[in-house]
Amino acid sequence: MRMLINVPETVVADALRGLAAAHPELTVDVENRVIVRRDAPVAGKVALVSGGGSGHEPLHGGFVGPGMLSAACPGEVFTSPVPDQMVRAAAAVDSGAGVLFIVKNYTGDVLNFDMAAELAEDEGIQVAKVLVDDDVAVTDSLYTAGRRGTGATLFVEKIAGAAADEGMPLERVEAIARQVNENSRSFGVALSACTTYAKGSPTFDLPSGELELGIGIHGEPGRERRAMMTSGEIADFAVNALLEDRLPRNPVLVLVNGMGATPLLELYGFNAEVQRVLGDRGVAVAHTLVGNYVTSLDMAGASVTLCEIDEELLRLWNAPVRTAGLRWGV
Repeated sequence: MRMLINVPETVVADALRGLAAAHPELTVDVENRVIVRRDAPVAGKVALVSGGGSGHEPLHGGFVGPGMLSAACPGEVFTSPVPDQMVRAAAAVDSGAGVLFIVKNYTGDVLNFDMAAELAEDEGIQVAKVLVDDDVAVTDSLYTAGRRGTGATLFVEKIAGAAADEGMPLERVEAIARQVNENSRSFGVALSACTTYAKGSPTFDLPSGELELGIGIHGEPGRERRAMMTSGEIADFAVNALLEDRLPRNPVLVLVNGMGATPLLELYGFNAEVQRVLGDRGVAVAHTLVGNYVTSLDMAGASVTLCEIDEELLRLWNAPVRTAGLRWGV
C-alpha cells in the first residue's frame, strides 16, 4: 500500500506536529499526546475532554476549540489513550467548574477513562462521564460490550460544548450530553476495508462487488455482507434500520459521514437519498452536515446519524464553534 507517511512508528507524532504548525490556537503536547485549546482553562467554564485511538480524524483533536472540546487525548492508531494522558488533559483545562469526560463505548476507552476519572478526582478535579453508544448495527462487538460509539460523538461534543460555553454547571452539561446520546442513532456501511499502518494490508477481506452493512469505525465486522447496492438502496437500508430502532417525533439533526475515502461528490449524492427516505417516512430535518468527521483511516463508505432535537438542543447546535474540523458562526 502507498501511504503518505515516514514510518509507521511515527505516524501519530508526525500528525500532531503538523496539527500544531497549522493551528497555533491549539497547544499540542506531542510527547505526552495531549491537545488543548490555548486559552484553557477558561474561568468559570466546565471543561470537556475526549479522546480515543487515532485514525478517526478530525475526531477528536480536530474538535478542540471554542464551542466544542477543551482538550483531546489521541492514542495510537485504533488504540485507546492511557489514563495519564486524560489526567494531564483534565488538569490543563480545569477551571474549578469541573470536567466532563466524553467516552465512546469501546472497552479500552471506557476502562482508561474510568481510571483517569478516579485519578483526577484524587487530585481534586470534579469529573463527570458520559458514554456514547449510538450504533444500532450490532451489540457486544469485537471492541465493545453493548453498542458502539460512533457518529453521535460529534453531536455530543458540539452540543455539550456549546452548553459549557454558555456557563451551564457541570450537572447540566452532563445531562445535555446524555440527552443527545440517548436521542441519537447511527448506522455505517463499508465499501472497502481500511488499512492500518502497522499491518500494511486491509483489516478484513471484502471481495470485489460486495459491501459490509453495519460496520464500526475500527474495521469491525458489520451486521451482514451483501452484493454491491446502489446509493439509494443503501440509504433505504441504513435509514430504515435507524428508524426501526427509534422513530423521532421531533425534527432531527442528520450527519452523513464519510469513512475516509469516499469523495464528497458521492457523499452529497448519498445525502440526497437519505433525505428522500426521511421525507418518505415523515421525519422532519432541522439541519444536515455532510463530510468526513468520524473516519476510519482509508475506508470507503459512509455512516448516517440521526439525533432528535428540541428547541434548546437546536439552539446549542447552531451556536458558534471554532475548531480545526468544525467551524461556523464566528
